[in-house]
Amino acid sequence: MLEITPSELQDYLKVANPPPLLLDVREAAEFAICHIAGSRHIPMNQVPQALDGLNPEQEIIVICHHGMRSARIASYLQQVGFDKVLNLAGGIHAWASEVDPNMPTY
Repeated sequence: MLEITPSELQDYLKVANPPPLLLDVREAAEFAICHIAGSRHIPMNQVPQALDGLNPEQEIIVICHHGMRSARIASYLQQVGFDKVLNLAGGIHAWASEVDPNMPTY
């Protein structure tokens, strides 16, 4: 599975055309605290039921708190036929540390 660092993602979002889907798989309470603008929220345990709403041709960046849950979902998506999947290394916590220090953390 491929990973992208927060700094790489920040740069990539400025030029990506079309933009990737930022798939945040954290729980609703976590997502309410902080998230990257434009992220689509689907909690980890709901991803299998939401597959029909995802485009297997679209690039997907999977996001969680520290990168562990998102790595599992990225791997799952690859197993079911999604080829353009990356995990955000370090998750939203790393994004807040490296890219957006004003983002609330938990």
